[in-house]
Amino acid sequence: MAILVTGGARSGKSDFAERYAMKLSSNGVYIATSQSWDNEMTERIERHKQARGLSAYRWQTVEEPYEIAALLRQFEQEAVAGEERPAVLIDCLTLWLTNWMLKLDQGEIEDSVVMGHTDQNDQNDQNDQNDQNDQNDHPLHVTEHDLASVLDDFILAVESYSGPLIMVTNEVGSGIVPAYPLGRRFRDEAGRLNRRLAGICEQAFLVVAGFPLDLKAHAFKLEEL
Repeated sequence: MAILVTGGARSGKSDFAERYAMKLSSNGVYIATSQSWDNEMTERIERHKQARGLSAYRWQTVEEPYEIAALLRQFEQEAVAGEERPAVLIDCLTLWLTNWMLKLDQGEIEDSVVMGHTDQNDQNDQNDQNDQNDQNDHPLHVTEHDLASVLDDFILAVESYSGPLIMVTNEVGSGIVPAYPLGRRFRDEAGRLNRRLAGICEQAFLVVAGFPLDLKAHAFKLEEL
């Protein structure tokens, strides 16, 4: 059973997702996708870990900023018939998408550094190397194909997962248009990912000011007109 929980920052979506997980199973696996970029984020991660540790609910925390599709497949393979499955909670997909976009975009930055600082005497060697890179079709920079492969793989893993699964994500497209290209692409990719997941999930919730709204139960069905 796959469930999508979306909402704005501090809307209460993570709290709702955790409480819902507690209703689905007697224990849970918390997949944390955030990374410690600075002291504030490190302290925030530690506070969340401590809160889960003090909870009466049994949480196993797994920190994985990238390979959550592989984790879902691993959990599916390890499942034992007849035994209760833990509720898997991914928090959150927006950070996971950020991690991947920055990781892929970093290749573009490194590629620019390598290509842009070439001694004139080495230009012929560099051109030969560029031709070889073209032949190998192995770009270092972020492309639509790179990210699409990651997202498609994750969607397939979600569709194949048979245990209780709750995924937390953010609604990021309701504010101002980002001023930089990567920010605009992130907004668009996050919106597309949310739509794809909502389409394959049994339930989808929008959390506003602490109140979860069941989107699929109240969705207007144009095809029924």
